Amino acid sequence: MADKLREFMIDHELLGQRYKLGFTFSFPTIQHSIKSADLANWTKGYVCAGVEGKDVGKFMTQAIARHTDIDIDVCAILNDTTGCLLACAYKRPDCALGVIIGTGTNASYVEDIHNVGLYEGNQGKHKEVVINTEWGALGNTGSLDFVRTSFDLQVDKNSKNPGKQVYEKLISGMYLGELTRYILLEAAQNKILFDGDNKKTEILETRDVFLTAHISSIEADEQGDTENITQVLEELNLAENITDLDLQVIRYICECVSTRAAVLAAAGVAGLLNKMQKRRVTVGMDGSLYKFHPHFHNRMVSKITNLVDSSIQFQMVLSEDGSGRGAGLAAAVCR
Repeated sequence: MADKLREFMIDHELLGQRYKLGFTFSFPTIQHSIKSADLANWTKGYVCAGVEGKDVGKFMTQAIARHTDIDIDVCAILNDTTGCLLACAYKRPDCALGVIIGTGTNASYVEDIHNVGLYEGNQGKHKEVVINTEWGALGNTGSLDFVRTSFDLQVDKNSKNPGKQVYEKLISGMYLGELTRYILLEAAQNKILFDGDNKKTEILETRDVFLTAHISSIEADEQGDTENITQVLEELNLAENITDLDLQVIRYICECVSTRAAVLAAAGVAGLLNKMQKRRVTVGMDGSLYKFHPHFHNRMVSKITNLVDSSIQFQMVLSEDGSGRGAGLAAAVCR
């Protein structure tokens, strides 16, 4: 990251001055101050020894210091959901919730500081604080087992962090493609798909061959249109002798997986909206799955409307590159 910062500064002729840096770090941390945060544990499949329990702000500062020709002060460390919230709140002051639904999923929200028993800072005149929920870990203690299917258990078992990030594995882009593959594979093995064609079944046995991006592409087809789904199947060498029933089953499976993900994500958002009890709230949204899946937004809004207190007015707004913009805003106001 420090190397890329230096490249950027050289390309834009920024050398020779001191700059503030807002450092977005999209992993669970124990935050001691605005610029000090210890990594609690890796998520999203990352494995890197010697970092957990250490101050990532110091690591970033040390990495920058190796380049003697750049002068950068790491003055703010924040989660990407917090960056999303800040970026959206800059233009919409009633934004009190930031949600990422991409490779992983997480949310940050604004809480009354008197409700935060673990707050380590000086409260002073501040009445509210941003809470990074790390909601991807919801269900790690078994509370979501009633939702999980045999396919979910397979995804979890074969992940790099079995038993961890359970809610995330039901929702986020890193896992939905693989979840769909397991369902398609069982359908093929039971001759519901491809008339039991062994070659096609073998293709579906390949790990990570079916991507979350394929789900978004397939569901982008208008009802009755098969252009995208055919293109996906050709890419996977599954299109030969495909039947209309095969196409319908594949799309239905994709819809089931993505709809469940949207409903579960909506439940998380509704839970936070009900907890905050603010009359008007803008929800800042970011993340590749939310942005690129053609129906994710509408499905979430529909379910949130069913679950949220009727007195709460909410709107979900895409906070484009929210984490980066939010980090910049945090750096700009640091003293």
